[in-house]
Amino acid sequence: MSNHNYLLSIAGLDPSSGAGLTADIKTFEAHGFYGLSVCTAITIQNDIDFKESHWVDTAIIIKQIETLFERFEIHVVKIGVIENWTVLATIVEKLHELNASIKIIVDPVLSASSGFVFHSEMDLNVLDSLMDKIYILTPNYEEIQRLYPALNIEETIAHISGKTNIYLKGGHRTDKKGWDELYHSQIVMVNLPPGVIEISEKHGSGCVLSSALAANIALNLELEEACINAKNYTEHFLNSNLSLLGNHNYNRIQQSVK
Repeated sequence: MSNHNYLLSIAGLDPSSGAGLTADIKTFEAHGFYGLSVCTAITIQNDIDFKESHWVDTAIIIKQIETLFERFEIHVVKIGVIENWTVLATIVEKLHELNASIKIIVDPVLSASSGFVFHSEMDLNVLDSLMDKIYILTPNYEEIQRLYPALNIEETIAHISGKTNIYLKGGHRTDKKGWDELYHSQIVMVNLPPGVIEISEKHGSGCVLSSALAANIALNLELEEACINAKNYTEHFLNSNLSLLGNHNYNRIQQSVK
């Protein structure tokens, strides 16, 4: 199948389509890609209320992935909510088995915006073993504080950035709200200030930023440019209307897929 350029989202299903698989696919297609999806969880939620999460069996997740790779050429994958780090490790290993040069963007979704907590226990040894197989990690400020509870933010950033790239989303910051940070190549830190004065909050904005970043990486852009473009796209999404469910502007993306 060579008539499309494909991107894969491995994430949960949000019935409101503000977050998860459907948000990722809308973002991919706004950037000119055909979005493929593998479901990791069936959630019962809307844009303001999260009630339940029902995890998809790991073997079924792997079968979904294998079946897609049998037919489609996939070079970039965005991973969202996963049951635990052990399941994530199984998925990451399978992706590298299917494509040794694959670029994996992991958005470590630890809780829903409504406060529902997905993970009660996390094996940090497993997480550490994954880092060099992930291209970039995209936590927000709340998530990065929970990834390594024994470390402060600065220590956590230093620990992770020694192993992989980090896009630290600043929407939850209390000091400089909306200021994102990119840490890459182990030694480079780039500030990404907001490009708008005010934003209208949206359900699933973290998913949109991570999937926009995946799309820009798939466009073969340098990482810093990909991050700037992803942030710009997300800000337009946030201000697309005043509700909690944003619109994706399919006419705004002018770049052609390489």
